[in-house]
Amino acid sequence: MAQELTNPMALTGKCVLVTGAGQGIGRAIAAAVVGLGGDVVAIDRNGETLEELVREQGSGRVTAAVGDVTDESFIEGAVEAAFRAHGRIDGLVNNAGITRPAMIHKMDRAAWDAVIAVNLTAPFLLLQAVGRKMLGQAAGGAPGGSIVNISSDAGRRGTFGQINYGAAKSGVNGLTMSAAREWANRGVRVNSVAFGVIETPMTEAVRGDKLREQYLAQIPMGRWGTPAEVANTVCFLLSDAASYITGQVISVNGGYHISA
Repeated sequence: MAQELTNPMALTGKCVLVTGAGQGIGRAIAAAVVGLGGDVVAIDRNGETLEELVREQGSGRVTAAVGDVTDESFIEGAVEAAFRAHGRIDGLVNNAGITRPAMIHKMDRAAWDAVIAVNLTAPFLLLQAVGRKMLGQAAGGAPGGSIVNISSDAGRRGTFGQINYGAAKSGVNGLTMSAAREWANRGVRVNSVAFGVIETPMTEAVRGDKLREQYLAQIPMGRWGTPAEVANTVCFLLSDAASYITGQVISVNGGYHISA
């Protein structure tokens, strides 16, 4: 008689923090986590979009935390509140991000600092705060957890007109690999998902008439990715299906960047 299999990607009973959860990829990830049985602490600066997410998914499954991910005191408070409410933290998705495009010779310090703060420093602060909780859980004999840092192919192959963004995303991959090495034998897995061009408001310029054909010609699959396709990969890494995967940078890009 065939053995009945359970869903290896199930997130039933797991508490997952998702930053930048109010729109785009973050919102798709939050919805996917709920769909797989998990509970979400949704973090974003925009309270209105978080309220919409809570209404869509149900207040019993999504808790809104409105604040700035570059504010260390807010991060510490949000992580502590999530831990108290759920008794543990099983996952973190460092998704919040911004862009401030400019050519290198024209970029001002404010544009550099803003992107580094949101896209690199904030993921470090969240990884640190959540990681402490996960390490404590593992030390007590419970499962530690999984952290997924959202990166970009810009951090693997460079970018044009966004040196701040490319540097930040390359740094996120460094965070991932270093944290994975430190925490692998302590019950905490850390991976990155690097996107290509995904259909979100942040990529409207790339997908517009001026650059559309130029970028599509570089994507072997010949189309843009969708937020749902990204969310599936993130949830895989959060789940027990990825129990032997850590320190990896996995691209979701239709072949836009291919490496050995």
